[in-house]
Amino acid sequence: MSSVREVVVIVHQLRFGFRDETTEAQRAGVLAAMRRTASVDSVSFSAVGQHLGDPAAGYTHGFCVGIEDLAALERYMHDPVHLAGDPEIIPHLARLAIGPDLADDMDPELGAKILALNDRKLAKFPEWARLMETIPDVRIW
Repeated sequence: MSSVREVVVIVHQLRFGFRDETTEAQRAGVLAAMRRTASVDSVSFSAVGQHLGDPAAGYTHGFCVGIEDLAALERYMHDPVHLAGDPEIIPHLARLAIGPDLADDMDPELGAKILALNDRKLAKFPEWARLMETIPDVRIW
């Protein structure tokens, strides 16, 4: 028996690798900060842990959140817990792959709408944009 789900989900995922100088204690702190971010009210489900892909790609860990819709995504992006966690996380990242994200919303404009949310966050928080620029290798899928 199948059930019909009324909720649209946007799945946002990151793959990342730590800087060589990041200690085990700092790694644990980064993962704890990510788990706090993944537990905010706008997140429907999450996973933070080891990356199971090819180690040669340089990604050791992953982060994934399921978010109900664009309004929830915007709340997630601007949540004080998320904003406070980024300065704890970002300085320890050597590599970051953002996406590919996916959604069960088939709106052909959804990707552009998500990018527009990101652009508004960059404009509102220029210090966040500068912090992101400190990551040596960022790939957006």
